[in-house]
Amino acid sequence: MTGMLSDWEARFEKFVRSGLAEGTDPAHDLAHIRRVVANARRLAAAEGADPAVVLPAAWLHDCVVLPKDSARRAQASRLAAERAGAFLRQSGYPRAHIPAIEHAITAHSFSAGIPPESLEAKVVQDADRLDALGAIGIARTLLLGGVMGKPLYDDDEPLPQTRAPDDKENVIDHFYVKLLGLADMMHTAAGRLEGKRRTRLMRLYLNELKRELSDEGLPV
Repeated sequence: MTGMLSDWEARFEKFVRSGLAEGTDPAHDLAHIRRVVANARRLAAAEGADPAVVLPAAWLHDCVVLPKDSARRAQASRLAAERAGAFLRQSGYPRAHIPAIEHAITAHSFSAGIPPESLEAKVVQDADRLDALGAIGIARTLLLGGVMGKPLYDDDEPLPQTRAPDDKENVIDHFYVKLLGLADMMHTAAGRLEGKRRTRLMRLYLNELKRELSDEGLPV
């Protein structure tokens, strides 16, 4: 099966590409999917996970995407799992792997809150969350916040210190509501190590942002 995966991956990408609607959430586009696949490939190799489950799940994890502010957002991963499972069965993918793939897709989502029960599902979840961290995570956060029309920060207190962070109101608050805690939630050793490295970069960015927005940011 491993030798056949490269042929299947071309089919997975074609399926995902065909389903990307115009105006798709730019933080969950084909480039994001490709990065998650690359992360998943490395994590699977490091952790000994089955690529016949990990790679289809990584390719297809966002084959259904709902807007971040949609009331149905928490259902997106379940809908993606259903669509992916139907595609795999119709395409003749080995049926023995499909339930595990569906579970990995369902469990990848932060908003769904479904615990991953297999090593493969843990790898896919970690791979997706790594793409929310580091330099690419900063870029995706700012890009999506701009698309949603949110202000970058709170004018009175740009980085939440005395106030509770609220990422529904400000883009920067999303780091404090979610992103800075992701590394500690990783399931795999390789994911935690890379997650912590990427989180350090985000903290450096936030510290520099704080400096530039304070009196320290300009020479007197």
